[in-house]
Amino acid sequence: MTKIWLILKSEFWRRVRSKSFIVATLLAPIGIVALLVLPALFGYFGSQSGDRTIAVRDETESLEERLRAENDDGMELVFTTAPEDSLRAAVRAETYDGYLLLPDSLIAGKGQAHYYSTEGGGLTTQNRLESVVSRAVQQERLTAQGATEAVLGIVASDVDLSARKLTEDGTEADSSLIYLALGYVMAFAIYFAVFIYGQFVMQGVIEEKANRVVEIVVSSVRPFELLMGKVLGIGAMGLTQMTIWGVVAFGGLSASGTILALFIDPADLGVGAGASQAEMAEAAGFAIPDLSPMLLVWFLLFYLGGYLLYASIFAAVGSTVEQQQDAQNLLFIVMIPLLIPILLLSFMIEAPNALLATVLSLLPFFSPILMPLRLALASVPVWQTLLGLVLLALTFVAMIWVAGRIYRVGIFMYGKPPSVAEVVRWAGRG
Repeated sequence: MTKIWLILKSEFWRRVRSKSFIVATLLAPIGIVALLVLPALFGYFGSQSGDRTIAVRDETESLEERLRAENDDGMELVFTTAPEDSLRAAVRAETYDGYLLLPDSLIAGKGQAHYYSTEGGGLTTQNRLESVVSRAVQQERLTAQGATEAVLGIVASDVDLSARKLTEDGTEADSSLIYLALGYVMAFAIYFAVFIYGQFVMQGVIEEKANRVVEIVVSSVRPFELLMGKVLGIGAMGLTQMTIWGVVAFGGLSASGTILALFIDPADLGVGAGASQAEMAEAAGFAIPDLSPMLLVWFLLFYLGGYLLYASIFAAVGSTVEQQQDAQNLLFIVMIPLLIPILLLSFMIEAPNALLATVLSLLPFFSPILMPLRLALASVPVWQTLLGLVLLALTFVAMIWVAGRIYRVGIFMYGKPPSVAEVVRWAGRG
């Protein structure tokens, strides 16, 4: 244990003190926030870029009034009877941003509307036009069938759905979408962390083997001690990084109410100026998530278990080759069980407490990704969480034993990369 501890400290401090670790630790939260905020910000600025002036040639001669009534902010509709050649020239001359052609057969359901522009229209403009024209044509068709104004009003009306969550004290606004996003982020964070840190282990083993450093090191320590020290040292580095990111993420979510309150006027929500954050969130139909610290603890524990399990496999793969390129032939052994839970995310989201979902989240090769997702989406019995963690730990012990046998043989083997069958034989005779 003393030798393992020395190797662990060496691997940990060598990597934690590197500039790449410090930069990645600081920039990753900023990058995640940018990925979440920038699309919404660009969309907002895009919607504020000014009204589009669109010429409308209505060959039905009956939709103008309805289109004006249905039109919303952001588009100015100019109705004209000019020929299409003139409209195209006007669009090219930037008199209009585009022109909309409504054929006479549109009311009868035999034609379709056409929009022409020099810029392709833009997705937002196309969606707005499609919505406005669809509602106007629907109203005109109903009128032609004798529908009254009362019927038209009923058809045009929308029904809002308010999702509520039952609690012991009553009800509260449902925050399922927030927990869904959190579960997704946790699942993918563990997936990428296990893969990236596992690659660090594999790359370190390959470099030591290629430089013949390992032959000197194993004269003082056993190969298994070297393997455990390397896996645990890089794992400690990854755990440190993940803990920092997790604390920042959970702190940001816990302070989301305060941040939103800076941008929301209570009057817009119909509440008083002195309303609390909870009251404002309730009026907006948004529940500020009450995140349990245990969710962060479980997240870190399953990340650590998943990393230890897969890092031992990465180390075994690295010991069998001399170059990074040669490892790609054996890497599928690691990637297949790591990718399967990612493919199962949609099923887990739809039914997180179903029998199949429960069983899948307990399987050691899947639980590091699927169990934190279940914990974020639903109430998972503590015994299931503990069972998943115990099974993961037992599987790691078995896998590190197998990986150690492969590692003992592989670090001294040079030349042609071994086949999968040869690696299996090494595990049996190691």
